[in-house]
Amino acid sequence: MPDIFISPDEKLHEPAPSGLPKKTPTTEAQKMALHGHSHSLLSAFSFYPDHIDFETRSNEEKIVLFLRQHIIVNVKWVLITIFLLAVPSLAKFFGVFESLPVGFELVITLACYLFTFAYALESFLGWYFNVYIVTNMRVVDVDFHNLIYKQVSDADLEKIQDVTYNMGGVARTVFNYGDVFIQTAAEVAQFEFLAVPYPDRVAKIINDLIKEEEK
Repeated sequence: MPDIFISPDEKLHEPAPSGLPKKTPTTEAQKMALHGHSHSLLSAFSFYPDHIDFETRSNEEKIVLFLRQHIIVNVKWVLITIFLLAVPSLAKFFGVFESLPVGFELVITLACYLFTFAYALESFLGWYFNVYIVTNMRVVDVDFHNLIYKQVSDADLEKIQDVTYNMGGVARTVFNYGDVFIQTAAEVAQFEFLAVPYPDRVAKIINDLIKEEEK
């Protein structure tokens, strides 16, 4: 399955910038962004990420932030997956299969495992491919619905009118993640970066980029 973050034709534009910028970040928001930053392929917060690209990026466009939902949001589906894996054993322990014809236990067990695998795979791909990208020219929201359909929305920085964030709740405060809301004058009136790490830093970086764009 092709990576939706990598252009299918590498000749469309130059490679994305590798590593952190050569100059030391000058703004407070950029300095803050370095804390918690990671270049891992499973990272939920990458500042000037390595080896990340998307189909419509222009040669002059640099990816500043690459975001996913905080990894803690995966705990729910992981726990459900563990429970589903244990269902056949629990059913056998409580004698559920004893009243069924011979061979049904194997069929039901295999069906349960196949369903669990499909559920876990879909949940992981939904987290991995639903991403938020901030470049030096625009914001991009990639909504991955399934293996054959995705929706990509973007808005130029000059069209952004307001950037706000919230991180209410014990879990969000402890793990430092929240929602960033971007009001725009573009076709998509509001972009929602949901459950992203360090929402305060994300908002500050976007605001800094807007100020740079206005100069």
